[in-house]
Amino acid sequence: MALLKYQRAWINDDSRYKVGMFCRQSGKTFTSTLEVVKDCVEKEIAGQRSRWIILSRGERQAKEAMAEGVVMHCQKMGADFARKEIPFFADASYSSLEVTFPGGSRITALPANADTARGFSANVFLDEFAFHQDSRKIWQSLFPVISAGHRILVMSTPNGKGNKFYDIMTGTDTFWSRHTVDIHTAVEAGLDRNVTELKSALNDDDAWSQEYELQWLDEASSWLPYELLQSCTGTIGKYTDGLCYVGVDIAIRSDLFVVTVCELVSGILVVREIIARQRISFAEQDIIVGDVLKRYRVVSVYVDQTGIGERSVEELQNKFGLDVVTGVNFSQKSKQEMAVAAKTVFENRTITIPNDPQLIADLHKIKKQYTATGMPQYIADRDSTGHADRAWSLFLAIYAYEMNGGSLAHGIDADFLMPRDNFRELKISQGVGWGIMR
Repeated sequence: MALLKYQRAWINDDSRYKVGMFCRQSGKTFTSTLEVVKDCVEKEIAGQRSRWIILSRGERQAKEAMAEGVVMHCQKMGADFARKEIPFFADASYSSLEVTFPGGSRITALPANADTARGFSANVFLDEFAFHQDSRKIWQSLFPVISAGHRILVMSTPNGKGNKFYDIMTGTDTFWSRHTVDIHTAVEAGLDRNVTELKSALNDDDAWSQEYELQWLDEASSWLPYELLQSCTGTIGKYTDGLCYVGVDIAIRSDLFVVTVCELVSGILVVREIIARQRISFAEQDIIVGDVLKRYRVVSVYVDQTGIGERSVEELQNKFGLDVVTGVNFSQKSKQEMAVAAKTVFENRTITIPNDPQLIADLHKIKKQYTATGMPQYIADRDSTGHADRAWSLFLAIYAYEMNGGSLAHGIDADFLMPRDNFRELKISQGVGWGIMR
């Protein structure tokens, strides 16, 4: 395969510190693994050794870099090599893939984290570095690996501004040799891609700007930008005895257990209460949910059922009924549905949230990113304040409204609800709060 101009420029640049921001489908991994193999083969011919570590965003990507990059290039060059896969840790938490050459040169591919980055002295290739989890911790662990004069190659498409790749790529120092190749540059250099067709098929302006035109879209990758959130903040008054929708984000240990109550007032969802607790038992969580159901006229409660949430959902359904409590497994599909429902009410200005810095920060943490296959995913970094738990609790409450209240909002009135006193007389012994008569 003939190399394109920008690929030759990358390979011919022998800078010790080299970073490239290449668009999708431009041959990032192909080009960098070719440079790695070329270095090993040249050292072998000269009777020397070369040692390379490839850190990819995950185990699958590490295997692809090895199989579709390193091994393929070795075969094309007719190099004498052996390959193997071995557990990296004693408990087989990770597998390392390795290609070895007769003269002692080696290439090892690993999934990137702060642990796998330690303990080597080698040249390093960071593949899709902007997408590595905890990229700054990886960087801190990694830098001693190259301190003995080794080289480091960093390659990625952009992924917002909150990562180490952004810091390196936008730095003003003279240590780094920086290469930038967007889709237009790549096509002009001979890459066989139909730009108009690609953009039309993708049908996502944010994704196109970031993945192909290399724009730093921090606010665009944030699913709910600050400006949109601020436009929906307001003074939260007292509960007016209206219909309510509740979201419950289950958690133990460091993450937060959060209950969010939204009241429907003249077609607007108003956040009436957010209860956030850390390191409390499942029994205490159930008591908090039960108390919320007693104090509000709740149409529906949507609860995070993922993993440890299975037990909580079952207990809550037994106490309060299947018609009131619904479990939601956090899959890629359900998270997208919740995120889209939430963004819709914010964009339509049919929600009012308190001007709470913690809530707003959590909502802004939610990022829309894309998997290696181009599928959207909605994620948030974990930090000392949790895992955007307030945001997911609110998303669950909005989802409860959209899946139930959205269609009921124009048809339910007080006649369909048990009167306050009668409801308490009938249900208080069961610990059940307000509910719709079926």
